[in-house]
Amino acid sequence: MDPVLIQIGPFVIRYYGLMYVLGTLAGIYLLRRESRRLNLPLSEDSQVNLVLLVVFAGILGGRIYYVIFNWDYYSRNPAEIPALWHGGLAIHGGLMAGVLAGLWFVRKHGLAFLQMADTCVPMVALAQAFGRFGNFMNGDAHGVPTNLPWGIVFPPESIAGRQFGPVRLHPTMLYELVWDLAIFGVLCLILYSVGRAVIESFRADSLMLGSWRVAQLVSALVVIGSAGWLVGSRLWKPAP
Repeated sequence: MDPVLIQIGPFVIRYYGLMYVLGTLAGIYLLRRESRRLNLPLSEDSQVNLVLLVVFAGILGGRIYYVIFNWDYYSRNPAEIPALWHGGLAIHGGLMAGVLAGLWFVRKHGLAFLQMADTCVPMVALAQAFGRFGNFMNGDAHGVPTNLPWGIVFPPESIAGRQFGPVRLHPTMLYELVWDLAIFGVLCLILYSVGRAVIESFRADSLMLGSWRVAQLVSALVVIGSAGWLVGSRLWKPAP
């Protein structure tokens, strides 16, 4: 594994940065698709501006958050503060800054914040999955040592390698990547099912089960089951 994808002389493309580009492009594509489906009053230029604003605010907020909570190191190495390619973005800081930037944008354009939030949240989960792959190639956001067969020995020059040396570590960034993709899939399924249940009321060719529309029944089951899974996975804890 190598954090650098391509290097030609001084020109370098790193996986970490590439994942941000791909996540941004995916966000623009999904927002355009959802804007058409939901008939949102948002031009294509405004859609791009919203995604770019949230991404840049998220990167800035995530970096500031990380630097603040690692100030002992960065106060001694101020040149490292802008060195994003060395890792060091905190998702909580990025989310807070991104939400504030998005709130400012939707208020400026007279949009409904909750509707835009529902539309954009799955995109955030997908973008985070891209970011975690960048962490994997960068060798940061790593776990503790493990003897499990899927443990990974990171390169000695990576952050994980410098901290633990040639020992197997939990690939926690890959754990979160899988979890983020699951969240993205479940949220998209819930949002689609809610919309389909409403729209189905106006269809003239619905499949019927007695006096019930089949699509509405299935959508209701998907929403209840998915919401229950999300709540249960967050709140339920096994007895010790």
